[in-house]
Order: sequence, then C-alpha cells, then structure tokens
Amino acid sequence: MHTLSLLLWTPAVAALITALIPDNHPNWVRGVALTGMVGALVLAWSLTLGFDSHSFGVQFVESTAWNPELGSYYALGVDGFSLPMVLLATLLSLVAFLASFSLKERVKGYHVCLLMLETGMVGVFTAQDWVLFYVFWEMTLIPLFFLIDQWGGKRRHTASLNFVLYTMGGSVFMLIALLVIYTSSTEHSTTMEAMGKAANAMPRDGQILVFAGLLLGFGVKIPIFPLHGWLPLAHVEAPSPVSILLSGALLKMGAYGMLRAVGMLPLAVAALQPLLMGLALVSIVYGGLLAWRQSDLKAMVAYSSVSHMGVVMLGLSAMNQTGLLGATLQMSAHGLVAAALFLLIGLLYERTHTREIGDYGSLMRVTPRFAVFTTLALLASMGLPGTVGFVAELHTLIGGFERWGWWVIGLSLGILISGAYALRTIGRLFTGPISPRMNQVADLHGLELAAVGLLSIGVVMLGLMPSPLLKLIDASVVNLSWIGTVKNPNLDFHGY
Repeated sequence: MHTLSLLLWTPAVAALITALIPDNHPNWVRGVALTGMVGALVLAWSLTLGFDSHSFGVQFVESTAWNPELGSYYALGVDGFSLPMVLLATLLSLVAFLASFSLKERVKGYHVCLLMLETGMVGVFTAQDWVLFYVFWEMTLIPLFFLIDQWGGKRRHTASLNFVLYTMGGSVFMLIALLVIYTSSTEHSTTMEAMGKAANAMPRDGQILVFAGLLLGFGVKIPIFPLHGWLPLAHVEAPSPVSILLSGALLKMGAYGMLRAVGMLPLAVAALQPLLMGLALVSIVYGGLLAWRQSDLKAMVAYSSVSHMGVVMLGLSAMNQTGLLGATLQMSAHGLVAAALFLLIGLLYERTHTREIGDYGSLMRVTPRFAVFTTLALLASMGLPGTVGFVAELHTLIGGFERWGWWVIGLSLGILISGAYALRTIGRLFTGPISPRMNQVADLHGLELAAVGLLSIGVVMLGLMPSPLLKLIDASVVNLSWIGTVKNPNLDFHGY
C-alpha cells in the first residue's frame, strides 16, 4: 500500500476539488479543505504504527522511474528525521485551517493555497530524490507568495517579494551544489542514496565548496544570521494562520535540509564545525536581542525564531549524539511553541486590531483563557522545565558543552534574553490596570480553544514524556553522529 503517496497527494486532490467549487459556497470549500487536511493527518499518524524505531534506514519506500535519462525517480520514504516533520506539518496545517474561520474574502483561493502549501511541505520531508526534493521545495514558494501578497497586511507586497527573492536566491546556490555532486557521480542518479555516496567520495576541498552552497540555500530558509532579513517582515505582514505554518513548519525545511547535507559531506562538516558554531551563537544572541527590543508582538516572535533556530544550528555544529538530539528536538519544540504564539497573537489581533504590547493590560481579568495559554507558550519559548523547549535546549546545552566547552555560554545568554522578553510580555499583557479599550475583549472559545489546546497539550506532554519523540529520532541521530569524529577521508557512506 502506497501510504506516502496517499498522504502526499490527499491535500493536492482536495485543492483541485476546492478549486472547482463555486465561489459562493464557502462552507463547501471549508468542508473539502477540512476533509483533505484531516485525511492527511490521519495518514501521517498511521505511519507511526508501522515505523521501526530501531532502524535508521528509510522506511515505507516507494520508487518509480521518473526521468530515466537523468536518473531521477519518484522516490518517497521517511526516517527518524523526516517522520516527526511530516507529523508536525500535517498537524499545523489543520491548526492553520481552524484559525482561518474568520476569513471572509476569497475563501476558495485561500484554502487552495493552504492545501498546496501542505502538499509542498510533505513532499519536501518525504522525497528521497534530490530533483523531487527541489521541485517540492520550490513549489512551496508559489502558494506562500499568494497567501502573503493577497491576504497579508499593509506591506504585504514588499513582504511577499522579499520572501521569494531571498528564497530563490538561496535556491540557486543549493541547485548549483547539487549539480556539482551529480556531475561527480559515476551512477548519474539523483536519488539521495546515490548522490550521498558521490558527495561522500569527493575530496575535502570539493566537499567544502558544495557544503557552502547548501548552507546558503538552506540557511536562508532556517534562517541563520545574516540571511534572516526576509523573516520579520514576512511574519508581520502574513495572516496569522500563515505565520503558524511559516514559523512552525516551513523554517524546519531548512533545518531538515541541513541534516541531509551534513550526512552527505562529512569532511566539509568536520572542517567547518567552528563556522557553524559561530553562526549559531550569533543567531541565538542577535535574534534574542532584537526580539527583546520589539513592541510589536508578531515581530517579537519572528525575531525569537531566529534565536531558537540558532539552537538547532548549535546542536548540528556539535555533531555528537546529544547535540544532534537537541537539534532535532528543537525543530519539533519550536514548531509547536511558535505556532501556539502566532495563533494566540493572531486571535488577539482579530479582537483588538493592535499588536502593540503597550496597548494591553491586565487581560487576566478579562480573558483568563487567553492569559493561561499565552503565558504557557511564552514560558515554553524560554525553555521552562516541564515543556518540550526545556528538553531540547538541555540536550543542546550538554552536547554543545561536550564539543565546544565554555563557548556555549552564548546559548545560556540567549536563554536569559528569551526569559527577559517573555516575562516582560507576560507582565505587560496580563497585569496592571485594565485598558478601557480592552474591557470587552472576548475570550477563547470553540474551535479556537481546540486549536490552542491541541498545541499546548503537545508542548506539555512532550516536555513531561519526551520518550516517544526520542524513540522516533534516536536511531537516525546515532547513525549521523559518527560524522563528528571523521578523520579518515575513505570512510564508508552510512545511508545518507
């Protein structure tokens, strides 16, 4: 049974059916979109039932010749790195749908774009051929461009254009790097396995040049300093449901690509570990400081994403088992926490038409449910024990210290900065005198409460019981961590 193909094309088929529905039937549009997203979510979670967590190999493999002359295949599969990302992408797509019920204009086009965006994300995380990966990578640009450009804020045109130009610019370097690997291969195949063997056999200087291209391509999407310029404006201007997907899942595409790049180019990673560590620490501290200076709630969370994705890069730079566990855990943790924050901020903005922190005050008395869930999300973003953010940052801190020693004080500083702006925001939103204009703000209810509750349960449950997630990723992490000790250029390729 081709479960991955069913999962991949379910939202695409739903998008096609949605496009055929007349514009004057928004409830039909939402019904078909909901069916497609729930179907994809069920299929994704069904994968966990047959997934062998003791194997680091690719599972649920599907492979059909696509372009035999080029050596390209319609090849799908998941491992311990990609399966959590598939689960996250399908979950956040449903949450974004639930957060979009207040949308009244061009409902059909909006939901078609959401469904195609989900298809692109799932395609990136399940592709086992680099051409297929690149197709889905670029495919995500189209719906996201329209979602920001057509349903965004006042500066939406600038934000959407910046996003596309940054991402396409990075994609050029990624494509060139992949072409270099392909031309060096004797197999002339674009499958990840064949390309991995070819890259692994390249000399050290060649690996470094190829890795630099991939770092630029994936670094834009993560984003790492100084390639983050598109992110704050895109987040501020994008509709809040789109920000949920942008921060919660799309940024993880870059980190996921880096995991694949690290597995292919061991000599380059061994040579460039200090550079990766330096970029990570700068991103952590710089992103945290910029977040602390913001008065706009969405801008604050956007810059905090630069800081939190820097934690992923720090875990990658350590290249030991504990650090890599921290990096992969942080990908899931940030996805849940950032999605919760953007959802809550978006719902508040719909009610108050302001994102300025100073405009609020003592919402605890007016909207207690908002206060509880927002406080939980902000505390989770600073790594409060009992939340998944703490587990991820603790692993990264330990793994980073094992490899880099006292340099990881930069991570500790970043955590302190995140604590400062999180606690400041909690204080300004929920304490002090009640602002007269906030007296009639409605609290969370119905589907809003369900969506926020779903994310909050994930944040807490994985914080208290992280073993299910650790079990999924552990074998893949153990297999990848050997690269951190690369000394011999003739090491065998380990499946990446």
